[in-house]
Parts: sequence; C-alpha cells; structure tokens
Amino acid sequence: MEDNLQGSQNGMSRLFEKGDVFSDKCPSRDILKHVTSRWGVLVLFALKDGETQRFSELRRKILGVSEKMLAQTLQALETDGFVLRTSYPVVPPHVEYSLTELGLEVSVRVASLADWIEDNLTDILSAQSLPSDSLSA
Repeated sequence: MEDNLQGSQNGMSRLFEKGDVFSDKCPSRDILKHVTSRWGVLVLFALKDGETQRFSELRRKILGVSEKMLAQTLQALETDGFVLRTSYPVVPPHVEYSLTELGLEVSVRVASLADWIEDNLTDILSAQSLPSDSLSA
C-alpha cells in the first residue's frame, strides 16, 4: 500500500511540477487557503521561531481561536506538510506541534506579511476611514 501511495504522490508531483493558483483544478489553491486563512497565518506565525508548543499553549497565544478551529487548522497544515504533530503515549495525552522545514520556510513569508501590516497599520486604518468615493479618485 505504501508503494501505491508513493507512486500516487510521485504521479501528482509530476503532474503539478509548478502550481497555478489561478487554475480551479490546481491543489495549490487549497494550500494557499490553508496558509493564508486567519488561523493558518497565526499558527504559522506562532510557531515560526522553531519552538515546539502544545495545543493549549497555541490556544492561549492565539486569542480568539476556538478549540475546533485550532484543531482543524493544525490538521490542514499538518496534511500540507507544514506542521509536525508529535504525540506521546502518556496519560493524559501529550501532543506537541512544531514546524517542518517547509513550514519554517512558509512561516518566514507569512511573518513578513504580518510584520508589514503591523508596520503600516496607521496608514491602513487611515485609508479605511476615508469615504469610499475618495479611494477611487
């Protein structure tokens, strides 16, 4: 079965050597959605320093995220190969999350965007308070 999975993955990577997010058939769209979702960005940003964190630590760090949304986001990022989930067979269960090499790379890019927004927040807020007709002029 593992050989079938490996063959399937190799076939997919040959089919999509480079993504095209404008194509509705390209899997890069779903990956982009996971990475750029509200919670995806914040999870990647929270783990970007390479520290391993438990679920509860992430939930405390990312204010406003529900358990369900954090779990779904972590699962999607894990499926995409960005997050590593390590489960320890103890009672109570102990699970830790960290970024893979791919995750570290994408987190740097996401962090740049988040930093840019924070640095330009006053200009963005000023633009938001302008009447909509003055923005198009």
